[in-house]
Amino acid sequence: MKHKTLVVATRNIGKVREFSLILKGVYEEILSLANFDNIPKIEETGLSFRENALIKAETVSGFLGVDVIGDDSGLVVDALGGAPGIYSARYAGERASDDENNEKLLSELKAEKNRAAKFICCIALVLADGTREFFEGECKGTILREKRGSGGFGYDPVFYVSQYAKTMAEIDPSIKNRISHRAIASGKLKSYFSTLK
Repeated sequence: MKHKTLVVATRNIGKVREFSLILKGVYEEILSLANFDNIPKIEETGLSFRENALIKAETVSGFLGVDVIGDDSGLVVDALGGAPGIYSARYAGERASDDENNEKLLSELKAEKNRAAKFICCIALVLADGTREFFEGECKGTILREKRGSGGFGYDPVFYVSQYAKTMAEIDPSIKNRISHRAIASGKLKSYFSTLK
């Protein structure tokens, strides 16, 4: 059964594009916060990916009265004790660009031999009727010493996936949309919808 409208609680065009590809056929239309100009400011005050994802989804669903997914995702680096974690998007500062975040990460790992890392995504789904569900995914890799590739966004140019011998920024989007942390979490979300009548 095709559902009508889903709002992705983000203004990140890259995320919206990925979710739209992954969830194609589940909803008639997939919108983002960019489609609305009166959404209240969302304060990400949670201490985990799950808490932040739920804050986003509940805030927007409560305001618009429609099905909403909020996701929180980030990079977890072993040698940095799990950082940047929930602060991935603002690792180098509140308005940091992807390049600035990547530069900070590479500089902090400069002399580090252990470069193991993983991307984690938690999706919170809040339906118009108040139902709440969570879907999580992770993708393991290592952090390179320099950026490679021009695709993707965020930490994709420094995140190396050994199975493909490429960074996430070099991997074809059709493959990325199968193996990424967001793809795995979204796959679980899609399976959930297939069980609903």
